[in-house]
Amino acid sequence: MPKFLTTGATLQCTMGAAPSVFTAQGLPGVPMILGSLPAATIMEFVPMMNILPFAVCQSPANPMVAAATAAAMGVLTPMPCIPNVVAPWAPPSVVATANGLPLATAESTCMCAWAGTISVTMPTMGPEDTQ
Repeated sequence: MPKFLTTGATLQCTMGAAPSVFTAQGLPGVPMILGSLPAATIMEFVPMMNILPFAVCQSPANPMVAAATAAAMGVLTPMPCIPNVVAPWAPPSVVATANGLPLATAESTCMCAWAGTISVTMPTMGPEDTQ
């Protein structure tokens, strides 16, 4: 059985400087994992709601980073991260759905428009993980 993406999972962006924590919306019909943590559907990729910032962004594709880097005479200048996620979590679970949408798993990733790949680095721990 796959591990599902739930509230509290640690995320990392390849262009971010620090990890972030995922927050599922906990919509009606979505299963609760470990009794109290809502699982996420593949559509829960909303920046600043489901996916919080990763401290600073270092992607030259980010207009703020590009402008700051140009102002610094070409020296890469990271700027505050504001995720700009453009696609759902993929690949989806093939065994579980909620409200007609597949659930996201710990192996799912999503893309930021600023060329970063967001992945789960530490899924929420379950009882089977603590033994």
